[in-house]
Amino acid sequence: MEEICKIIYKGGSGEITEKKSRFIATIWPAHTEEEAQTFIERIRKKYWDARHNCYAYVIGDNNQISRCSDDGEPSQTAGKPILDVLRGAKVHDAVAVVTRYFGGTLLGTGGLVRAYSAAVSEGLLHCQVGEKRPCARLRIISDYTALGKIRYIGTNMELVPLECNYGSQVEETWMVPGELKEGFIKKVTQATSGQAKIEDQGMASAIFVDGVLTDLWQNQRE
Repeated sequence: MEEICKIIYKGGSGEITEKKSRFIATIWPAHTEEEAQTFIERIRKKYWDARHNCYAYVIGDNNQISRCSDDGEPSQTAGKPILDVLRGAKVHDAVAVVTRYFGGTLLGTGGLVRAYSAAVSEGLLHCQVGEKRPCARLRIISDYTALGKIRYIGTNMELVPLECNYGSQVEETWMVPGELKEGFIKKVTQATSGQAKIEDQGMASAIFVDGVLTDLWQNQRE
């Protein structure tokens, strides 16, 4: 079964200053190498007058694709530290660009590594990190009497329905993490005396932010 992994759900930016040099970290979701490169070019155009736009990205549940660039800084003082922070945070499908406006004072290799690392850490604080989790997609058809019971079970298991359609009966779609699937189905069946119809539509990935179902996973997102 697919494992749970952390992703950048919504990007953000953070800035630090070190000896009058500004380091601006901008972090964004990227699900393909093309998306990462497109984002990097966008930041380069935005900060066209900066001395450096160094970057790193990690793509895939196991970081199958990892790239980094020092963009003119001394070797391994910028791109690798950025990459190390992303890996250390255990986030996937993310691209980080750190823009440096030179302040006139050389920082040395150690100072550069610390500054680029600190900038990315600051940027991550302003991102929304989610969990991509394998879930069972369950379609439940019930009458209105059972609706409250099903919702009560969902609330106690920290679940919310993904879709709801109201007609002569209620049709709801629930994304239930794989490890909770059996227990959820059993509780719904017992609470509704088997009257609720539960259709298992297979496994799919969903995004949870702070433990709450937020979105369906898509390989490419705008």
